Amino acid sequence: MDIIRALEQEGMKQNLPNLKIGDSVRVNVKVREGARERIQAYEGTIIAMKGGGIRKTVTVRRLSFGVGVERVFPVHSPNIASFEIIRRGKIRRAKLYYLRDRVGKRARVREDIGASKD
Repeated sequence: MDIIRALEQEGMKQNLPNLKIGDSVRVNVKVREGARERIQAYEGTIIAMKGGGIRKTVTVRRLSFGVGVERVFPVHSPNIASFEIIRRGKIRRAKLYYLRDRVGKRARVREDIGASKD
């Protein structure tokens, strides 16, 4: 088990911000188009977090042309360039799946004024 744990530690990213559910984040994803590679930003609200260690994933939801789009990002994937926290959300739930049924202003998450953006 120690060998597996050591390999997992080796693959984990060290410079991650403290991600929490309800935060508005910008995820910079590496996209390959043929021989070229570029970074594409995906901006939305974290509605769920699963797993732990190297298997940790976050589900980010955003509205695109009036349609809700969700993507699941493996946090420690080499295809993820970085996470940037735009604003902290003040929530009282572990999963924000109820946002799927809401549109417009009702789908917003209140900002947590007391939290730092570390």
